[in-house]
Amino acid sequence: MGEIATYPGNLATMVPPLRVGVLAYPGCFASEVFGVPDLLTMASHISAGGDPSYEVSILSSRRRVVAAGGAVVTVVPVRPVDVLVVPGFELFPGLDLDAKLASLRPEIETIRSGSGSGVALVSICVGAFLLADAGLLDGRQSTTAWLFADRLADRCPGTDVRPEKLVVTDSGVTTTGAFSAMYDFALGLVREHSGSRVARATARVALLDDARPSQAPYVDAELLPATGREFSQGIRRWLDQNMGERYDLGLLAGTFHVSTRTLLRRFRGETGQTPLAYLQKARVRRAKHLLETTGRTVASIAVEVGYRDPGAFSAVFTRLTGRRPRDYRTTFGRDPGTTSRPTAP
Repeated sequence: MGEIATYPGNLATMVPPLRVGVLAYPGCFASEVFGVPDLLTMASHISAGGDPSYEVSILSSRRRVVAAGGAVVTVVPVRPVDVLVVPGFELFPGLDLDAKLASLRPEIETIRSGSGSGVALVSICVGAFLLADAGLLDGRQSTTAWLFADRLADRCPGTDVRPEKLVVTDSGVTTTGAFSAMYDFALGLVREHSGSRVARATARVALLDDARPSQAPYVDAELLPATGREFSQGIRRWLDQNMGERYDLGLLAGTFHVSTRTLLRRFRGETGQTPLAYLQKARVRRAKHLLETTGRTVASIAVEVGYRDPGAFSAVFTRLTGRRPRDYRTTFGRDPGTTSRPTAP
């Protein structure tokens, strides 16, 4: 990000506005083009500091941009900015990602050029794929929509993808999680540029949670693409069916007629994780469903998914979702009556 001058005392109003540009391109999500500018506009009104705190423009290397869904976006030519925001696009099943990114060469060159001139770069959701193709994620931590995190890691093996993170900033490059994480980024930008009071007030006015720790609570493993590997699929199916039983690696290996070493090697090779790690995630997935749809106690849910010690269950659940079981139920419970029923740990 370009250096923003600060002045003491009554000269504070002389601080120039932060120049934020959003890079629009064919097929981008219009809501991700306008989401950040709209929130920054609200923050400017709330700060009431006289001059606008942010100078926002919708930029493009093209004369005309039609966003996903057919919305026409009015743009201006690329110009110098302090922060360049790259929205996501419609990444649907069957999309030829190579062809899509090849069609966005002008945008990728704009991103690469911005990096070379010291602009702070920000991607929203799967906009991270454009940053990756520009070579800006290699050697950096990153995140993207949890649904496509594995795909980003495969396409850009030089980046350390953190799918649980909402916002990751590493050496001047920021990536965000899925869709609404653009607001987590925008609130962070407001907090940095206009202060915590303005950020909190903006979040309240917009009905936004300004303290979300992770996108992990929103992950639905059933929506993730299958690996297509028969060996690991069989093991996952067996673990799902025996979720309430004590985990026994030797028993599992015997069931599939392999040694424990072979089982661990083959399962990790196909899934990138151990059977125990998969089982913990499956147990938490089942627990999330029960917390959302029933009024059962946390202790009884823990037992059903294989934990005799509620404390151990709570620790695993919190580690994988970023929320304690009770807090998760309060946020995601579908039946308002469930939150008032007993939830003893």
